[in-house]
Amino acid sequence: MKKTLRIICALAIALSVAGCAKKAEPVAAPAAPAAPYKVAFIYIGVPGDLGWTHEHDVGRLALEAAFGDKVKTAFMENVPEGPDATRVIRQYAQDGYDMIFATSFGYMDPMAEVAAEFPKVKFVHCSGYKTSENMSTYFGRIYQARYLSGIVAGKMTKTNIIGYPGAFPIPEVVRGINAFTLGARSVNPKVQVRVVWTNTWYDPVKEREAAVALLDAGADIIAQHQDTVEPQKAAQERGKFSIGYDSDMRKFVGDSVLTSPVWNWGVYYVDTVRKGMDGTWKSSQYWGGLSDDVVRLADFSPAVPQDVRDLVSTQKVKIVGGTWDVFTGPIKDNSGKLRVNEGAKMSDEELLSFAWLVEGVVGKVQ
Repeated sequence: MKKTLRIICALAIALSVAGCAKKAEPVAAPAAPAAPYKVAFIYIGVPGDLGWTHEHDVGRLALEAAFGDKVKTAFMENVPEGPDATRVIRQYAQDGYDMIFATSFGYMDPMAEVAAEFPKVKFVHCSGYKTSENMSTYFGRIYQARYLSGIVAGKMTKTNIIGYPGAFPIPEVVRGINAFTLGARSVNPKVQVRVVWTNTWYDPVKEREAAVALLDAGADIIAQHQDTVEPQKAAQERGKFSIGYDSDMRKFVGDSVLTSPVWNWGVYYVDTVRKGMDGTWKSSQYWGGLSDDVVRLADFSPAVPQDVRDLVSTQKVKIVGGTWDVFTGPIKDNSGKLRVNEGAKMSDEELLSFAWLVEGVVGKVQ
């Protein structure tokens, strides 16, 4: 009986000690991975255009390379400017995208409309001028690179006629034509830049037709503000030179492309998305140039002589250093009227509303 009592007491003491022991802490569930920052792009063309949309898509891919699985990107191609754009932008906002980039001028009003409906989403529009608390604009001073490419064309033309298929007579395109012409005439005052408007951004057939018409009119170099390589191909087939745009078109066409003013959108996209992710993004109007590396002049064709390269290098140093810019007077329009006095410099406001053509351009702003 005593033995039994001793066993019972021992068990009671053991249970009491166990009860007083510290209870095991519950194991915490692993933290859920942070949701990726969602970024959408609206494209006017297709990434395969080897031009405008191609370079924006290169910038999108730069985002993925920079942030990995912390960022999720999506894009919609061939979105017409107008009501279709409104629908696509709204759908991305409804789908929970944090930031939406619209990459064509005609998306401005649709984006402004949707931005007012989704105040927590960040909207960023390329080449426009409308802003709000959650809508920014961005563009690059591609006119600086166009001026440099004009120097190349002005030195290398034999007929003194340069053809220029242009998309639409809007300030962005007019500004580029003017910068190119000023560059060409800075080294060859006899140059004429003849413009044909296609009234399209992306139409390979019309772009080629415009280039062929200009070649038939005596142009021996073709420049352009379009979204494909068709003008450059048309020049090559005639044994003529060309100046590309958007991308380094020499990679796609060959050494008949002397050089190209090109975009480097990844610099801007990575910086802007990083600010969105860390909470420092604010609405702004960005307009960077050669000094920001958001615009560049592509490598030269072997056909470009060293003395021409040296001229370009000298002017680039002045632009990047801020000691001089392209639209510094005296500048006349193509009717001979003095528009910018000697030593005066056009303001950004004037450049963004450009509606006249400089001396040396054969054409009209329709």
